Parts: sequence; C-alpha cells; structure tokens
Amino acid sequence: MSLLTMILKMSEGLGKTCAIFFLTLLFSLPLGMVVALLRMSRSKIISSIMRFFITVLRGTPLMLQLLAVTYGPYYLFGATVARNKLIPVVIAFAINYAAYFAEIYRGGIESIPVGQYEAAEVLGYSKFQTFMRIILPQVIKRILPSVTNEVVTLVKDTSMAFTVSYQEMFTIGKQIANSQTSFMPFVVAGVFYYLFNAIVDYVMGRIEKRLDYYR
Repeated sequence: MSLLTMILKMSEGLGKTCAIFFLTLLFSLPLGMVVALLRMSRSKIISSIMRFFITVLRGTPLMLQLLAVTYGPYYLFGATVARNKLIPVVIAFAINYAAYFAEIYRGGIESIPVGQYEAAEVLGYSKFQTFMRIILPQVIKRILPSVTNEVVTLVKDTSMAFTVSYQEMFTIGKQIANSQTSFMPFVVAGVFYYLFNAIVDYVMGRIEKRLDYYR
C-alpha cells in the first residue's frame, strides 16, 4: 500500500475522530460546570455525591469507562449493544472530561475574592447576575490555560475509542499496520494528531489574547 493510499484511508476515520472531539466538548464543558456548582453546594449530601462522582471518574482509566458504558448495559441488563458506537463513546468521554473540567471550574470560582460578591450585592446584583456578569468572565480567563491542556489531552485520548472497535483514525491505522506489518500507519497517525493539536493550540491561544482585557 502506497503512502498516499494509506493517508487517504486513514483520513476516512478523521471525521469520526473529530466527531468524538467536538461532541465531547459540547457536552462535557457545560456538564462540568453543573457538577462544579453541585460540588460546591452547601448541602453536604449533594457535595459528597459529586465528590464521589469526581473521584471515581478521575481515579479509574478512561478505557475502563468506555468498556463499562458500551458493554455494561448488556452484561447487567441484557440490553442490546448500541450499533452506533459513537453514542456510548461520546457518553463515556463526556462524563470523564466533565469530572476534570468540574475541578478546573471549582478552582477558578474559589479563586475569586469574596469582596467581589459583596460589592455586587451592594450594587443590587442578584446571585445569578453576579455569577454571569462578574464572576464567570474572570473564571474563564483564569482557567483557560488549564482547559487548553485538557482539550489537547482530549485530542490524543480520542484514540482510546479503538477499545470498543469504533472505526476512528487510530483504529483504522492500527488495522492497516497489522495487515501490512508496517509501523508507517502509526507515524501517519502521529502527524495527524500533532497537526490537530497545533490547530487547537492556535485557536485557544487566540481566545486567550481576546480575553486579555480582563487583566
């Protein structure tokens, strides 16, 4: 198989890799905020449940979570394994990354001085207005480097989908490598991931520059 043919064949899985990436961010970023706010709840029961949720997801391998979400319903309830494995893959990724984003959000929110909340209350802002107009913009600016790091990691983690035989780019590359007894597909995959991360890093860097006015 020529190098060009190999690249074209692997690029067929690139769309599925991108689907995992963008859908994971779409669901995990807002879910992470919900988890963070519940984790900071004054209710000890709710806070403890969220702390346990975060501990389990951060303390177990993503590979195990992919297997649990994809095949767990079949072994536990006899349910049919989803034909479109993108659904369980995205669910597993979104829940896993929500746990990491939740802790990033929590750290950013707790870093804001209490005086800003008090000043907003004096000015007549409601708690919702205070959070959305004063706290959240500052939090986003502070946590952006950490979020960027997780987003870069997500690009590489999409290769974990091979665990459940989802035909994304790395899975196709692995199949070609096995059939051709060649290491070249892995080199091509590495270049793909590098370029993908270079784009992500550039975009996140531009966003950081746009938020410089919060200094």
